[in-house]
Amino acid sequence: MSLLNILRYPDPRLHKVAKPVTVFDQRLKTLAANMAETMYDAPGVGLAATQVDVHEQVIVIDVSDAHDQLQVFINPEIVWASEERKVYDEGCLSVPGIYDGVERPARVKVRAKDVDGKEFEVDADGLLAVCIQHEMDHLKGKVFVEYLSPLKRNRIKTKLLKEERELKRDQKKVVGAR
Repeated sequence: MSLLNILRYPDPRLHKVAKPVTVFDQRLKTLAANMAETMYDAPGVGLAATQVDVHEQVIVIDVSDAHDQLQVFINPEIVWASEERKVYDEGCLSVPGIYDGVERPARVKVRAKDVDGKEFEVDADGLLAVCIQHEMDHLKGKVFVEYLSPLKRNRIKTKLLKEERELKRDQKKVVGAR
């Protein structure tokens, strides 16, 4: 297995819409395994293929405390969402260090396929429901900060771009010192 590079907001590739998976083969299983390893290493509870610059409808999620209940959703679709809504503080591996409240349906029913192409359904609430919806947004090219006010979104973008510039500057200093 290998770790994948996670795109950082505001990278424009995060806004690409993912295509449905049509071939269920070893490449797909390897992608899901690499995504899971990347998610656990980050550490996070969910990761969409879009975040690792693969624009296919694949998400991995594990909201368990022991990190031993990996779920892989291929071509997920929400077939039911509750009218009840809740605000949860969300974070994102593509928007490191930023957390803010996002309102979403409190419960959802999701239909998807596993890595072998077998269809299944999951009824989700709490953190799992939030995570599924958050990761499915990535497949549609949407990042959670887009739910926030334009002012907050611009502050986040400015902060992350500044951090990226500083990181690149520091890397050049290290290379130049050799």
